[in-house]
Amino acid sequence: MVLSITLFLAYGSACLFANGMVAEFERFGLSRFRRLTGSLEVLGALGLLVGYTLPGIQLFSAIGLAMLMLLGVMARLRVRDSLRETAPATVLLLVNAYIAWYVWQTRLSVA
Repeated sequence: MVLSITLFLAYGSACLFANGMVAEFERFGLSRFRRLTGSLEVLGALGLLVGYTLPGIQLFSAIGLAMLMLLGVMARLRVRDSLRETAPATVLLLVNAYIAWYVWQTRLSVA
């Protein structure tokens, strides 16, 4: 979970403030969504962090980040990025899907 928090804080901040991400979102044809994406990534990371105390927030954040990465994978496939370029989004999709499953099974299940 620390990996996901750290990476989404970094990627989200880069989306909001780094010039390199401007070009990347233009390449995807999604420049108007760059700030929204960055904001959602930062908020999702903070939600995972707050989720250590409030598991419902952690579940919601993990699901949201997994969905965001699914859209990221789809955007990369649409522009025909290589497997190497698509791998980070795919890994983060799987990591956050696992976090959501884990939180649901261990911290929110009533059994």
